Amino acid sequence: MESWVFTAAVIAVLTVVGLTLYALLRVGKALGQVENQRQLQGAGETLLLESKLRELAAAQNEIAGRFSQAIESQSKSQSDLQRTVAERLESLDKRLGENLKDTASKTAETLGGLQARLTVIDETQKNLTDLSGQVVGLQQILANKQARGAYGQGQMEAIVRDALPHAIYEFQATLSNNSRPDCLIRLPGSKTAIVIDSKFPLEAFEFLKNAVSDSDKRMAEARVRADVGRHVKDIAEKYIIEGETQPPAIMFVPSESLYAELHDTFSDVIQKAHRSQVIVVSPNILLLAINTVQTVMKDARMREQANLIQREVGLLLNDVRLLADRVGKLQSHLGQAEGDIKNILISAGKVVGRAEKIERVELNSPEAEQLSAAK
Repeated sequence: MESWVFTAAVIAVLTVVGLTLYALLRVGKALGQVENQRQLQGAGETLLLESKLRELAAAQNEIAGRFSQAIESQSKSQSDLQRTVAERLESLDKRLGENLKDTASKTAETLGGLQARLTVIDETQKNLTDLSGQVVGLQQILANKQARGAYGQGQMEAIVRDALPHAIYEFQATLSNNSRPDCLIRLPGSKTAIVIDSKFPLEAFEFLKNAVSDSDKRMAEARVRADVGRHVKDIAEKYIIEGETQPPAIMFVPSESLYAELHDTFSDVIQKAHRSQVIVVSPNILLLAINTVQTVMKDARMREQANLIQREVGLLLNDVRLLADRVGKLQSHLGQAEGDIKNILISAGKVVGRAEKIERVELNSPEAEQLSAAK
């Protein structure tokens, strides 16, 4: 803005200088003409020269007036320009102050929200740290064969323990061939037990997960088929005993994702297990099977107590009949009581009538009383 004012002032000064130079040029030109005319015409033309000089002086005065008017106009324009610039600067300062105030307020709000989000991020980071520690612990468990078996067995035992009564299941029981399945479930009324094995082979799945090339994946898939097939064969040979255990035996997979991968990628292994009378279950399917066992147990208890229920129903029917007889007797008693209440109300009405007569001192003679009594 200041450079613009300076440029306007320079333009005004240059305009004044140009007008001055123009006036001087005209004066010099006029003087030259006068000098030439003086030389040519001589002294006889003095009056004409004086007339020219007067014209020149008038022109000079006119130029001076215009110059003065231009200077005044320029000064007024400069004053107006300064006032306009001052007003605009003041308005600009005001808007700038308001914008800075709004910006500071919004910045404070943004910083407050950022602080809250940072707090949430810190808490999330803490949870992620805890979760990563748990994942590391789970990886250590899965890396250790014994710990992995204990993990799967613990998950299976928790499902069985939460859903069934303690009397019908047993962990690490010994069969007649000295085999020790992870869980035996004995159903009421059945001589055979259901066998559950939780030692699922996970090493091959770890290799499959870490495989990079196609050849590594093919080798890992072959190992999965071999390990799971071998485990299915061991379950069928050790735990399915005629007259002691009930086929099919249950092979527990402690992960829903592994169970889904087995069905999607290794369906041939699942079919082979079915042919060997071994079914593969996930935690959710095992829970569903346990619920089915609960339903079977309820039906067995209902059948065992059918005679007791029938006897109780007969006693209940006798009680209902006795209740009906007593209600009938109560109804007859209520009917008799209703007649007695009517007679009592009649007697009470007579007593009230005599009391009202006594209150009005309207006693009758003995003859009238006898006549009234006769009536």
